[in-house]
Amino acid sequence: MRIGFIEDTPLHGGTQIWVAEALRYFLARGEDATLLCPEDSWMASQCAGTGARLTTYNRDAIVQQDAYHQTLWTEALRDCDVALCTVHPPREDFHCAAFAGRCIQEAKLKTHLISKTGTIVPAYRREFYLPDDRIASSVIAIANFTRKYLIENYRLPPEKVALIYQGTDIHRFQSTAATRVEALKRYPLPPQASPVLGCIGSFEDRKGQAVLFQAVSQLAASAYPNIHLLLVGDGPDEAKLRTLVEAMGLERHISFFPFTSEPEYFFERVDITALPSLYKEGLPNVLLESMAMKTPVIASDLGGVSEAVLAGETGFVVPTGDSEALAQAIHKLWADGPAHQEMRRRSRRLMEEKFDKSIQFARFWEYFKLALR
Repeated sequence: MRIGFIEDTPLHGGTQIWVAEALRYFLARGEDATLLCPEDSWMASQCAGTGARLTTYNRDAIVQQDAYHQTLWTEALRDCDVALCTVHPPREDFHCAAFAGRCIQEAKLKTHLISKTGTIVPAYRREFYLPDDRIASSVIAIANFTRKYLIENYRLPPEKVALIYQGTDIHRFQSTAATRVEALKRYPLPPQASPVLGCIGSFEDRKGQAVLFQAVSQLAASAYPNIHLLLVGDGPDEAKLRTLVEAMGLERHISFFPFTSEPEYFFERVDITALPSLYKEGLPNVLLESMAMKTPVIASDLGGVSEAVLAGETGFVVPTGDSEALAQAIHKLWADGPAHQEMRRRSRRLMEEKFDKSIQFARFWEYFKLALR
């Protein structure tokens, strides 16, 4: 079987890390793989040396959807039995799934196109998920919330929308004495810092770091004068966030560290992982990775977050944009030591029982085989 992956983004977030791992997983199983992605993207660099067939394109030029790019994509997809396309935001009139569907339809390829999505953006069109009724296509939702939304609001046929959680690498993400020692070296913080909150991801408005800053400010002024927030990532709003920290007088309580491809040490260093996103989340990998490391989470109640963040068991969910609720959840989780320890155990157990990535990769593979029938 030849499996194609379409990633129309230069970014290196959780989704792209999953795709890179999935590509290697299928290659290791003896399958062939193709990656179609922008030139100079993080995904292109990850594909180098894997044995996958790589086709790159100019991300700005492809929005013209000209004959050159249609031929490029058609030839990349021609030998693919299935093509898994992550649903990314449209650019002008271009959308990766719709364009892939057009290439498959007009060249009469036998490729089965599968759109994969976790986030819900109400402005997205139906064709971003099922682009053309004349081709073989289906959708994989990585959260049950997403699956139900697609069926109920886009009227997608239920039999064409599968639920497969992405899962996490429970063998890689596990707390050990060695990772604890290394985490202290990589993330030096004030010795009195407690509790240590962690927020990892892209520095951009939708991730809601400013809301978390407000919660930290409230807690620092009341019950937790030594509270500390560890921020890891990069993105377009980094300078703005640093300026905001200074304006709020939180320099003693917030530390910035660069993007890492080894987030296990980040999760080992923090007591609580926070994801205060404002919109556009499905079931973020960082939550699963954190819980696998026995680090409870507090996250905005978006998408499928509550399918893993079980209130009072593995963490708490809070309303989006509500810094007061976020501060209260942090206090509630940290103030009860025995409950925090029990959440650590339950978090790991849930990942082992329901979100083991090796099992989930196998389910994707079984789904691909089923789609070809």
